[in-house]
Amino acid sequence: MEICFVADPLASFMYWKDTTRVIMHEAARRGHVLWACEPRDLRWRRGEVVTAPMRRVHLLTEAPDTPDWFHLDAPEPRALRDLDAVLMRKDPPFDGEYLYATHLLEQAEREGALISNRPRAIRDHSEKLAILEFPEWIAPTIVTADPATLRAFHAEHGDIVLKPLDGMGGMGIFRITTDGLNLGSAIETLNAHGTRQVMAQRYLPAIVDGDKRLLLIAGVPAPFVLARQATGTEFRANLAVGGKGTARPATTRDLAIAEALGPVLAARGLDLVGLDIIGDHLTEINVTSAGCFKEILDQTGVHLGARFLDAIEGIPRPR
Repeated sequence: MEICFVADPLASFMYWKDTTRVIMHEAARRGHVLWACEPRDLRWRRGEVVTAPMRRVHLLTEAPDTPDWFHLDAPEPRALRDLDAVLMRKDPPFDGEYLYATHLLEQAEREGALISNRPRAIRDHSEKLAILEFPEWIAPTIVTADPATLRAFHAEHGDIVLKPLDGMGGMGIFRITTDGLNLGSAIETLNAHGTRQVMAQRYLPAIVDGDKRLLLIAGVPAPFVLARQATGTEFRANLAVGGKGTARPATTRDLAIAEALGPVLAARGLDLVGLDIIGDHLTEINVTSAGCFKEILDQTGVHLGARFLDAIEGIPRPR
């Protein structure tokens, strides 16, 4: 197979833990030819098809302690439909440029390209808001741009978390405890005087035991979660802000959530999804560049990169 990874520049990867790199190494072991481009490289012209100047990727080492793990050839113009698979692995934020990239990828899909995750499905599943479709699995939650409503939610629940809808890696998240200290400042910062929607959720004390990432591959849950725990004075457990990740067997509740959501999401073309679960509650559905493959592989020996490629290799071409 020839596989193109649409991603951030490879030199910017957290090379010691990056999930896309894990997938690349497994693909190379299987004899697949690897290509890479960035979303900004995508282009379309009337009478032609979606193309990109792609670079052939040569992997030099799997050692986690060196940034010199790859070599790129000179760019070559390639049509996306001429490859066997195109994997959209660009990290958030899901800004305007990300949105436009999904439209170009969807056009390539219409032309016969196999894109994973499917571009329309990525657009349709905001990583914060997608949980609203599954209210039976989530904690008390509200989404609003009205400051008074956010204050009333705090008064009702006492200890809450406020989130921007476009954040990632714990960015912009505030915890407001029962004393209400900094509630006004947090609301002003996040909702820009009533002009931006904000999500508020009841604080879940179970986060001290870990903010769990459960991965779904073609709708099937991994047997282990990565429980991310806060360190120092942080309450956020995200790895991006210093959280520590520990692999644990998925609980009965974790698997119940996965079994309820997995077939639904897979049917929509979401081949790789990261469910965030605190205690018994679903908190986010990650569909852009879900990770944690490396941590789970190192701690358990379970190779989710191999499972993911099995799934990709089994998808029929759209043409």
